[in-house]
Amino acid sequence: MRVLLVHPGPLMYSEIYLRLEPLGLERVAAAVRAAGHEVRLLDLQVFQPRDYFAELDDFKPAAVGFSLNYLANVPEVLDLAKETRRRRPQCFLFAGGHSVSFIAPEVLDHAAGALDCVVRGEGEVITPRLLEAIGDPRLEALPGIVTRHGAGPPPTLLENLDSFPPARDLARHRRRYFIGVLDPCASAELTRGCPWDCSFCSAWTFYGRSYRKASASAAAEDLARIEEPNVFLVDDVAFIHPEHGFAIGQELERRGVRKRYYLETRCDVLLRHPEVFAYWKRLGLEYMFLGVEALDEEALKLHRKRVTPSENLRALEVARSLDIMVAVNIIADPDWDERRFAIVREWALSRPEIVHLTVNTPYPGTESWFTESRRLASLDYRLFDVQHAVLPTRLPLRRFYEELVRTQAVINKKHLGWAALREVAGIAGRLMLRGQTNFVRSLWKFSRVYSADRQYGDHARPVSYAMRPPAVHLARPKASDLFVHRARS
Repeated sequence: MRVLLVHPGPLMYSEIYLRLEPLGLERVAAAVRAAGHEVRLLDLQVFQPRDYFAELDDFKPAAVGFSLNYLANVPEVLDLAKETRRRRPQCFLFAGGHSVSFIAPEVLDHAAGALDCVVRGEGEVITPRLLEAIGDPRLEALPGIVTRHGAGPPPTLLENLDSFPPARDLARHRRRYFIGVLDPCASAELTRGCPWDCSFCSAWTFYGRSYRKASASAAAEDLARIEEPNVFLVDDVAFIHPEHGFAIGQELERRGVRKRYYLETRCDVLLRHPEVFAYWKRLGLEYMFLGVEALDEEALKLHRKRVTPSENLRALEVARSLDIMVAVNIIADPDWDERRFAIVREWALSRPEIVHLTVNTPYPGTESWFTESRRLASLDYRLFDVQHAVLPTRLPLRRFYEELVRTQAVINKKHLGWAALREVAGIAGRLMLRGQTNFVRSLWKFSRVYSADRQYGDHARPVSYAMRPPAVHLARPKASDLFVHRARS
């Protein structure tokens, strides 16, 4: 069977800071190919919708699967599915991914028959089974499959993360993937899941608060196969178990693998195990993302970060002592006023780290989706991208965006434009000589992408597909009721 897997287009922040390869879709493609199907992958971060329809005409797939990891991409995928159904009425169409796993019935209702089903949870195991079952009127009997007739048993977790290493050969124009100065940049996965339970996050609810690790040898072998000189480690929290990080590093040294790495972790993990990060610094770790999220203890407790402001500051000091460049995130709440924005600007400008702001957004699958008592100000999927305010703002909405953009612009002045170019002129020159322009182009994109007029104007766009707000608000939902996968230790 010919199968086309499709990743949707870029989100707002990815227009500047990064463009990541569709690693999850590559792993599903590997599983589908291992089952004997002919597979192609099209990434609309890199290609255009016209390229997708040209691929439909050329490849003539019997099945098309859309990745829906982000809510903001829901309208785009629905429109593509409806046009695909019109052009190829016999084609089997399905969607899967992180975000759609929490809202499968409503997406199927929006699709109005354009999608045959939604795959909830991890896709490697069930997608080949789904393709073999095409034509069966009881597709929803399969684990994790949802149709307009009902939902099947809960999805099953992939037993062994060593299975189905990503089919990176299917991702065309790989030189377009980057994160900051790591240009080009591949992605890799060493672990999957998160054992913490932050109220704003759906990573732990998706995986049933489970945490799994690839074997050290398989992880190192996957990294060794990567042709790019740079790798983003996509783990939700890197090196929770330091012995795993050391084992992978030793396998990399044995194979003579040398890359430049960017990873994400928690401040408390860095404080507990600085030795594993120091070791990876010697292996090529250059950049680290830390989700600081808030500057005050009250907000950290609200987010249930289980870390204190002083611990966050000590973690930044540890990273500096290791000579690892750090990017941190601060969650801007729609309730902020001018004074709060000014405090964050002052703090960010006093730090050497890269500071980025995201807007507090209750997502389906998060605890805050049910506990946030403020009525949603928008039900437009496209605004659920952590760059727009979907909750009521204390300031007039346009004024909120003016403060948000002003704060981000002041912070980014250290890292974008001519100031940044002076700091990284050597890196930029070497990239240009190799024909890599992603990072250099990003230096001057901020004012074209981030604009109070644009963000405010986005709220006035006609809404073709409206989200379903939570039916009830709860003081605290049962964690098990939020899970996509069954809980596993």
